[in-house]
Amino acid sequence: MMISTRGRYALRVLVDLAEHRNGGYIPMKDVSQRQEISLKYLEKIMPVLTQNGLVEGVHGKGGGYRLCREPDQYRVGQILRLTEGDLAPVACLSCGAKPCPRAAQCRTLPMWKRFQELTESYFDGLTVADLMQIRPDCEYVI
Repeated sequence: MMISTRGRYALRVLVDLAEHRNGGYIPMKDVSQRQEISLKYLEKIMPVLTQNGLVEGVHGKGGGYRLCREPDQYRVGQILRLTEGDLAPVACLSCGAKPCPRAAQCRTLPMWKRFQELTESYFDGLTVADLMQIRPDCEYVI
């Protein structure tokens, strides 16, 4: 499993909105500059976050986006599932995948299931507030 640019950028946007929140709406051009993400790309990500109640937006003068909840109420796993579809490491475990005819004899399926459980548990255990605490200039050990 590899997290796409879409998932990584969604996390960066949410952390940025959390770090710069002041009750008002934050213009995406500001987030774009700080995060070095093109405004065009952000305009593709924001509707997903808005439609799923993670952020709210206002258009026009004084517009922008802001978080709907406190940073500790945003689970990284939820954000990645919204932007990635699912966190399945192999196609046969993806949402809506057809049952594999080899599943009963598959020696690797239990390994992939466990890997998926560990991955989801890890990401569901992290919040945007946790990401705000991680500083890139220091060593971070889990």
